[in-house]
Amino acid sequence: MHRFTAFLLTAALLTALCVPAMAAAETADARLARVTQAVKDTLDLDTEAYTDFSGDVYEQELGMVWTLRWSGNGSNLNIEALEDGTIINYFRNDAEPERYNYGNTLPTLPKADAAKAKAAAETFLKKVLDGKTESVKLGDPISTAQLGSSVTRFNGRILLNGLPSPLNYNIAVRGSDNAVSSFYRDALANSFLGNVPSAKPAITKDAAAKALKDTLKLELIYVTDENDAAKAVLRYVPKDYQEQYVDAQTGKLVKPDGDIILYNGASPAATEEADMDAGDSKRALTQAELSGIEKLEGVLDSAALDKAIRAESAYKLDGFSLSRANYRLVKDGEAERVLCSIQYAAPEDEDGYIATRSFTVDARSGKVESLYSYNRWDKDVKSAVAPAAAQSSAEAFLQRFTDHAGAFALYATEDRTADGAPSYGFTFARKVNGYFFPANSCTVQIDRMSGAVVGVSYAYDEKIAFDATDGIVGEAAALDAWMSTYDVVLAYRSQPKELSKSVPAEAKLIDIGYRSFRTLLLTYGLEREGYFPGIDAKTGKPVELPQSDGKLAYNDVAKHWAAKEINTLAECGVGYAAEAFRPDKQLTQWELVALIASSRGYCVDADNAPAEERDNVYETAYRMGALTRGERADDALVFRGDLVRILLNSAGYGPVANLIGIYTCSYPDAASIPLGDLGYAALAQGFGMVKGNYSMKSLATRAVAAVMLYRLMQRDV
Repeated sequence: MHRFTAFLLTAALLTALCVPAMAAAETADARLARVTQAVKDTLDLDTEAYTDFSGDVYEQELGMVWTLRWSGNGSNLNIEALEDGTIINYFRNDAEPERYNYGNTLPTLPKADAAKAKAAAETFLKKVLDGKTESVKLGDPISTAQLGSSVTRFNGRILLNGLPSPLNYNIAVRGSDNAVSSFYRDALANSFLGNVPSAKPAITKDAAAKALKDTLKLELIYVTDENDAAKAVLRYVPKDYQEQYVDAQTGKLVKPDGDIILYNGASPAATEEADMDAGDSKRALTQAELSGIEKLEGVLDSAALDKAIRAESAYKLDGFSLSRANYRLVKDGEAERVLCSIQYAAPEDEDGYIATRSFTVDARSGKVESLYSYNRWDKDVKSAVAPAAAQSSAEAFLQRFTDHAGAFALYATEDRTADGAPSYGFTFARKVNGYFFPANSCTVQIDRMSGAVVGVSYAYDEKIAFDATDGIVGEAAALDAWMSTYDVVLAYRSQPKELSKSVPAEAKLIDIGYRSFRTLLLTYGLEREGYFPGIDAKTGKPVELPQSDGKLAYNDVAKHWAAKEINTLAECGVGYAAEAFRPDKQLTQWELVALIASSRGYCVDADNAPAEERDNVYETAYRMGALTRGERADDALVFRGDLVRILLNSAGYGPVANLIGIYTCSYPDAASIPLGDLGYAALAQGFGMVKGNYSMKSLATRAVAAVMLYRLMQRDV
């Protein structure tokens, strides 16, 4: 957005908030007064509690936006509105704001009522939307409050004349009083040229469906079975699909709106430089290890690897110098390998540009595993290498690069030179029983100026078992099944309009650099829910893969006495990333630490976490203050007293609990609680974590840990 003018108007200028709209010569203070009054009327806003007010204005491409600010008594309210009073942004922060826990200690459970929050959001939206054309269908919240807060959030598309549109909104409702704390919306007036077209189509849905179906193409290939990585199955998958819509008035196909076009717009420069520090930093070799890397059996030093790379003349590294080499350990099944990332750089040219080549090689054999390059994009430079010559070079390189070259055939080519790309791309895929298996492929990129190989990516697995080719359904039947996965949806969608100097509003856009701008068009389009990777070639049915909502769910707690607490924590992402919670299992320190760390977003499967992951989880617990490094004992069983202590420490209450001589508690077995544990016991009773006997020397279970954690996370902070 462009801000061309801005000025500040203080409360002193607002002596006439009720002044009616003036003519073309309306002064700035009168305009602010008019907009402010319109906003107050829309929201039925009482601003008596605020002591200060100011407003300013900035100009967007299609009009002015006013920013109104109220403050006083520790509260503030900021609203953005268009010239006609349409509210597009709202943020409210009162003297007693919502409580958030952003630190490293144990957060609280969200405190919100989704039903009441939804009702409050609906009431607010009815006020700020234009009831003549705009509406929303408020669905479930995108988050029924997050840990450490009580804000419920909704978002979605604004309907125009009852149809979906590209206008979006989001709204947040705080749980303490179900007041809207923030709101944002896209508005037609400052986002699109023109008005809302008629909602009545001239083309039928069936006619649109036929036209849209004609845009779909499928190809029959082998793909890796999602349920068995060692097996490849035949599947029809989409080929060269480019989304299109049908103009609901003319029946013509139109492409989705891309970015609006600016004069002198810079072409996107695709940076394909490899991350030289890729891989888990915990596995990367330290400087001390690097200094002795040449002493490792079979590992080549950087000079030897450089020599091995330069032995392949196709890379054309004359003029490039080795700029850095980074060794790292990687897992390859049960074994560990050493890879080396080597970067080469050319001398800086007169424009300050530096071309680079980034290789990943096996540090023992020197074999190149991948290559990425950073080269200049320039659509105005004519290619020195013809596409056919580039393909021949790629094919010749493939023969030298892999012993499996005979199993590959040309699968796809990419000539992006018209867009300024620096290279041609050729993908060779493994072909079995007459069908491609793109999961095993080699992509080679050839520089369009020098003919050098500047990109290589490769994957091949000899252990794949390929499905037989009998019983394959026809392509027409597969296409029918593929089309059945879509809904044909009538909606307003964004389309670019070429601007004209003869239209004043468009002339202004041309003056600031635009060649086209967004308009609304009534169209039919293909939409669907779910993820469908293709059509099973044997059954002819769509393959739908399950989509996780990211929430934890267990198959063994439904009838358990702690089901409510375990499931409530799971809804907030607190628990174990596993199908079973195992509530009656005796609790180990590791399992407790994993449970606590999940409240900070580090959720793992406690029963199957590798050692390295355990270390990371423990680091989270250390930062929370749950325990110290010296107290780590992964497999130690946890007593109830230790459970209370670790939980309260994680919530930041350790220093308070360790104050001696100020606590009493009323457990039936209070006399058996040592003086050093009395503070923890008293706090646990105050938070309701423990009821009945304290039983500090009894072993805890996972269920007991979940219940205590749940009760502690219900605290007010």
